Amino acid sequence: MFPGKFITLEGPDGAGKSSVIAELTAYLEGQGHQVLTTREPGGVPIAEEIRRVILDVDHIAMDPRTEALLFAAARRQHLVEVILPALRQGKIVLCDRFVDSSLAYQGMARDIPVDLIWSINQFAVEDQLPALTLLIDVPAEVGLARIHQARGQRQYDRLDQESLDFHNRVRQAFLDLAQASPERIKVIDGQAPLDQVVAACIDVLHQHAL
Repeated sequence: MFPGKFITLEGPDGAGKSSVIAELTAYLEGQGHQVLTTREPGGVPIAEEIRRVILDVDHIAMDPRTEALLFAAARRQHLVEVILPALRQGKIVLCDRFVDSSLAYQGMARDIPVDLIWSINQFAVEDQLPALTLLIDVPAEVGLARIHQARGQRQYDRLDQESLDFHNRVRQAFLDLAQASPERIKVIDGQAPLDQVVAACIDVLHQHAL
C-alpha cells in the first residue's frame, strides 16, 4: 500500500476525459492535495515514443496483438517512472486511461480473449490497479462527433479512424467492465454539460473520502 491515491479516468474516444481531469485537478489542489496528472499511452519519453508508433495513422498494418503488447509495454514504463514514485510521495495520481482501456479496446473490441489481454497487463502492472475509476460514458456517435468537431485542436489518430461498430463495441466493453467491478468503476454521464460531469465526479470522490 502507498500513501497516495491512484485514480483513473476511462471512456470512449471523445468522452471529454481531458477536460474533466483538468477541472478535477484544480478542485483537488484547491482542497490542499498534491496532484499528478498523466496519460496513457505516454507520460514518459519511452512510453511517448511507443504512443507515436501505436497511433500513427500510417500504421494500418499493425496486428491487434502487436498493438496490445505495445500498450502493455508503454504502461509498464509509465508505471515505474511516474505512477509509483508519485504514489510513494503521497500524491493523488489522475491518469487518463489504464488497464481498463486495453481490456476494452484490444480485448473486447478487437476480439482478443480478455484473459490474454489481462495476462500481459498483469505482467506489466503486477497488482497495481487504480483505487477508483471514473468512467465518462458517451454513445459512440456523440464521441466521434466531438472528435470531428475538434479536428485541428487534437490529434486525430489511428484509433479515431476505426468504424462506428468498433467504437460501439468499445463503449459496451467499458459498461460491461463497470458492471463487473461496481465498487471500483463508477459510471458518469458524459453527455451532460462539463460542470455537471465534474460535479458528479466530485460527488464520487467525496464518497471515497477525497
